Amino acid sequence: MTGTPFEQPPILSLQGVSKSFGGVHAVADLAFDVPRQGIFGLMGPNGAGKTTVLNLVSGFLKPDSGTIDFDGRDISRSASHRIGAIGIARTYQNLRMFAGLSVLEHVIAGLHLRRKMSLLGAVLLLPGERHARRQCREIAAELLERVGLKANHGARADTLSYGDQRRLEIARALATEPRLLLLDEPTAGMNSSESHQLGQLLLKLREEGVTLLLIEHNVELVLRYCETAAVMDFGRRLAVGKPEDCLQDAQVREAYFGKRANAANIERLIEPRQD
Repeated sequence: MTGTPFEQPPILSLQGVSKSFGGVHAVADLAFDVPRQGIFGLMGPNGAGKTTVLNLVSGFLKPDSGTIDFDGRDISRSASHRIGAIGIARTYQNLRMFAGLSVLEHVIAGLHLRRKMSLLGAVLLLPGERHARRQCREIAAELLERVGLKANHGARADTLSYGDQRRLEIARALATEPRLLLLDEPTAGMNSSESHQLGQLLLKLREEGVTLLLIEHNVELVLRYCETAAVMDFGRRLAVGKPEDCLQDAQVREAYFGKRANAANIERLIEPRQD
């Protein structure tokens, strides 16, 4: 994507990315750019290939062809832990809580990717190690406050409400100090109030310098909070650009609403963007 001299290059760029499973094309010749410090929505019906894209970007899968570029670096063949170390973190559609761990301990677990620990110091609990552990607890508490999670930090994570567990998962991902945060269906199972609160958190993270790429079935949330978006169906890109412009595309309308799509369907969704 060519821009003016004043525009920053995208933080993430996919070019010609394909991935097949047993002859089925989950992703086919996919290309899009994610602008820096923005909120990018990846939309599409069930089975469109969206989660496969996140698995490719985060290194859990390797593309059959094409390139994935993160901040000028080709990560197409990089291992997931190396991708995490250079600044990409993610959450999952299905919540992944560690059994028995407290709210604070969940976030501390995320901090270990950045923390350098001496085996001898850990075994003997040397002063440096004790200081590092105190520091981890302080940072974890700050991250919980950052995402607006006011629950008892000593409570078991699995006792939190669904919305608070989503916030906790984001705090744990932020503990790795990502420049790009991938969110897989962050509002799944949330009511409208919880979804709005999550959207406000996304805006706050963007203002703090984090770029966000989210998969989201909640089209109204994408329209309200994402500056740019791409729409997929059957592994292929149908449209890319402003979310409201994507929804005006004939192929997108058919993918979401069927062949009987009409202007009223589109206007009903675009209206919240104007609030």
